[in-house]
Amino acid sequence: MPDVTRFAPSPTGYLHLGHVFSACYAYHRAGSGGRFLLRIEDIDQTRCQDSYANALIDDLAWLGLSWEHPVRYQSQHLGAYRLALEQLEDQELIYPCFCTRSDIMREVGDIHRAPHGPYGLLYPGTCRSLPRHESERRRESGVPYALRLDVQAALRRAGPLSWRDGRRGLVGVPTDGLGDVVLARKDTPTSYHLAVTLDDALQGVTLVTRGEDLFQATHVHRILQALLDLPVPQYHHHPLLLDPQGRRYAKRDRSVTIRSLRAAGASPRDILAMVDGKG
Repeated sequence: MPDVTRFAPSPTGYLHLGHVFSACYAYHRAGSGGRFLLRIEDIDQTRCQDSYANALIDDLAWLGLSWEHPVRYQSQHLGAYRLALEQLEDQELIYPCFCTRSDIMREVGDIHRAPHGPYGLLYPGTCRSLPRHESERRRESGVPYALRLDVQAALRRAGPLSWRDGRRGLVGVPTDGLGDVVLARKDTPTSYHLAVTLDDALQGVTLVTRGEDLFQATHVHRILQALLDLPVPQYHHHPLLLDPQGRRYAKRDRSVTIRSLRAAGASPRDILAMVDGKG
């Protein structure tokens, strides 16, 4: 059966060669009989800009890619993420965390000896055992907070989990080392983990293609799928496109943005040749 794939950039800068590689990979994996979707992950309103979103859509079309309409903008679907959070709250699997980064550093003591996970320092669970009345008092007083997933409780409820990657085969979700990830904040009703998991399910994505830097994130997404009774797509984490110095491309490097390459006279064929067969 043909696949449904997607490219889901965050509009915090202009499209660069690394983006093009990832977009083309997903586009070609959909094939002639599949469906290719474009999603704009614009939850972070402090960094995301409409001008960047419009520019990346223009660049992708200029390169010859096409996708189904309408384009899904995450900022237009905050209610869906809020409902998912409520489901997790009903299961008593999320809790408010009032710790600042400095609080966490004081709690763990020596950062070099503290436990680390795929995203750095693991949260030590300081607020996990905070009495309910104290949590409610702090929330009502206006103290900033994050909503964290109690990962160990979630794993106990879900049981053993696994997912399939196109390069590594069947992958088991580890029982430790993930930490209690943030799913939302006081002023932001979702995080990357929650939004991307829910969106892939709601949009019927059957094959998630993305860079291998997000491999570990899939463990969290698989847990959320189990808790929210969502379908489990296939995954393929491709190598990252690297520059001649072996570094990953970044939005801050203006010389490799599609805007700058277009301004310098590059054609779509020139740019596609730069990413063809890479990785």
